[in-house]
Amino acid sequence: MITLTDSAAVKVKELLEAEGATDMALRVAVRPGGCSGYSYEMFFDSDITDDDEQAVYGEAVKVVVDPASAQLLLGATLDYKDGLNQAGFNITNPNATRSCGCGQSFS
Repeated sequence: MITLTDSAAVKVKELLEAEGATDMALRVAVRPGGCSGYSYEMFFDSDITDDDEQAVYGEAVKVVVDPASAQLLLGATLDYKDGLNQAGFNITNPNATRSCGCGQSFS
């Protein structure tokens, strides 16, 4: 299961509130594709199944991951930075043996 840093949890909460969707969860998934084999996908979701792995971070930010993605995200961390050199969400994944130049896909 992926872990959220405090800054990522705060930003996700802000985005959920801005969307008026505080009852939804952040779904993090891994899908085949991208230039290195797999790509990350993140979106707000209200369709949570019984086999989804779930965790709560910060002030009630629910994160869900499907079982197949959970295996590829084990030990991964989702962070959020808002600076001059870096801005946005970033996933650090110890399971990725290689990533592409754009940082959006891995193998």
